Amino acid sequence: MSEAHEPTIQELFDLTGRAALITGGTGWLGTSFSRALAEAGASVVISSRDAARAQEAAAALPSPDGATHFGVELDQMDEESLNRGFQDAEKLTGRIDILVNNGLEAVGKDLTNISMDEFARHQRNNAGYFILARLVRDSAVKNESPASIINIGSMYGQVASYPDAYEDVCAASPVAYHSLKGGTIHMTRHLAVYWAKDRVRVNCLSPGPFPNTFTVPEGLSERLDAKLPMQRMGLPYELKGALLLLASEAGSYITGQNVTVDGGWTAW
Repeated sequence: MSEAHEPTIQELFDLTGRAALITGGTGWLGTSFSRALAEAGASVVISSRDAARAQEAAAALPSPDGATHFGVELDQMDEESLNRGFQDAEKLTGRIDILVNNGLEAVGKDLTNISMDEFARHQRNNAGYFILARLVRDSAVKNESPASIINIGSMYGQVASYPDAYEDVCAASPVAYHSLKGGTIHMTRHLAVYWAKDRVRVNCLSPGPFPNTFTVPEGLSERLDAKLPMQRMGLPYELKGALLLLASEAGSYITGQNVTVDGGWTAW
């Protein structure tokens, strides 16, 4: 946008003509993220370790401006798969303008029983985020085009969990997850300051309590509600606006930031 032209809100949030790659785009939050990008006009590439699942999810996305969506196989825990998946996505769309690092290989064990190898493997998710982000940055530089990278963090990368919220209901929030997401947030800042000169913005979107209603242990939601100023869990669509802000020209002067959407959890 030129300085002489003040874009409208509609222009700022419009992703028509852009291509976005989202990892884990078939999951609980990833499905809403994928729809948000598609609804704003982007061509969306959903990645999954299961290519058929990714392609099925892509086929279900809306195309308000006629964009074509794709599914590719990509395992962020494997560098060869990361490189191959990114190359496939780039071939399908021409270039990747937006990356959402959302995929996660989870660990269910808490601080009482996780092993050293299990803890270390969980941190490998961040290595995958970095490698994919660097691929997008290098491609943007080669194409002389801007890019937006959005890493998905968590409120648990910023604060500890309440022990009494989990006691006698389920295992504590995994310590390896807290370590991972704290690292995601700080890695975002580091990449942002080094890549700003390349017109590559790097930001983090940190959800608060958005538990999958189909898998959350009985009684946990009520425990968490009591810790929240808004006294309720978040719904996946409530992350769509923040994601679109960071992905679009509406956030053109935002980089190195962590946007937390948590119903007020971290406010006290």
